Amino acid sequence: MAHQWPQGCVLKGLVLSVEDRECPACGRRMSVCDHRHRRVFTLGGPLHIISRLVHCPDPGCGGRPQTYSPEAEMGLAPPRWVIGWDVMCWIGHRRFARHWSVPQIRMELADSYQVDLSEDAIEKYIRRHQAMVAAREQDPELLAREYEQVQDVILSIDGLQPEKGHETLYVVRELRRRRVWFAQSLLSSAQQEVWRLLELAKGWARRLGKPVRGWVSDKQDAFVSGVAAVFPGVPHRYCQNHFLRDLAKPMLEEDSTAKVQMRRRVRGLREIERQTLGDGGKMAQASQERGDTQPCADKVVEDVVLDYCAAVRGILNSDQGGPLHPPGVKMAQDLSQVRQSIQRNLDAKKGEPGRSV
Repeated sequence: MAHQWPQGCVLKGLVLSVEDRECPACGRRMSVCDHRHRRVFTLGGPLHIISRLVHCPDPGCGGRPQTYSPEAEMGLAPPRWVIGWDVMCWIGHRRFARHWSVPQIRMELADSYQVDLSEDAIEKYIRRHQAMVAAREQDPELLAREYEQVQDVILSIDGLQPEKGHETLYVVRELRRRRVWFAQSLLSSAQQEVWRLLELAKGWARRLGKPVRGWVSDKQDAFVSGVAAVFPGVPHRYCQNHFLRDLAKPMLEEDSTAKVQMRRRVRGLREIERQTLGDGGKMAQASQERGDTQPCADKVVEDVVLDYCAAVRGILNSDQGGPLHPPGVKMAQDLSQVRQSIQRNLDAKKGEPGRSV
């Protein structure tokens, strides 16, 4: 479906011509036979591109059926695109470097550059950007230059599953240059499927002419047997992150139990918030009836109580950490700091009846 351009959109005209007008078959100067009109969004404003198409004027020339387009048109935008290369690069940078969402990209394009695209269209161009970046990263000449000074390669393989029940994405990385070689989604982690990926990695190393000095993985059975079969004699090491995680598993289980116990002891946040908001509404109404223009002390107390409740709720819901920073230990430390802060406020209020927290 053709893009529906907004009403009143002002486009800047740009006429493009073929640079080399000499017919490749007979050498005669080619003449203009038609014009192609395109509308393209760019960061500098929308363009109306008029491309002069040429062909050989000699009816008897074998090259007459061939029509030639201006070379500069492809430098502005690929065929059938409604955005230029600059908009494509802008979208890719915001999505993958800054991790913007599609609605955020859409609003920024519309507000700052008057580029009117639907979310579906932006998602389509993001997929195309991914395909082009993947193709570039796997370019044989680029890889050969990257590994020119490398004597050997060390490979790793790991499976990433976004959600339970979804396909697992298996990623093969090279650790010398810290590059992702390739990634494929597999319906299962069957031995034959994993071995196929290992054979593919072997082909990559063979094309580069570099020996494989080692493999790193989480030592799944399919990885262990596959590396031994496809790369006989190559050392296979345990991933340090997985090793540390497995080693710390008993401690993390105890840490999880401690978190559950702390959550059981810290109760009643919602009731405190409800009571505070209810009392605060009554106090605000009374203050309004009196005509007070300055916030009363009770309003300040209300804000402080709600801030403490929000802080405690955030602490209880946090699961960030890991083997080296157990979340339960951090939860206990943060709750202790909140308790000390409340105690300092209470101590400061004692002996000063007129002072609010």
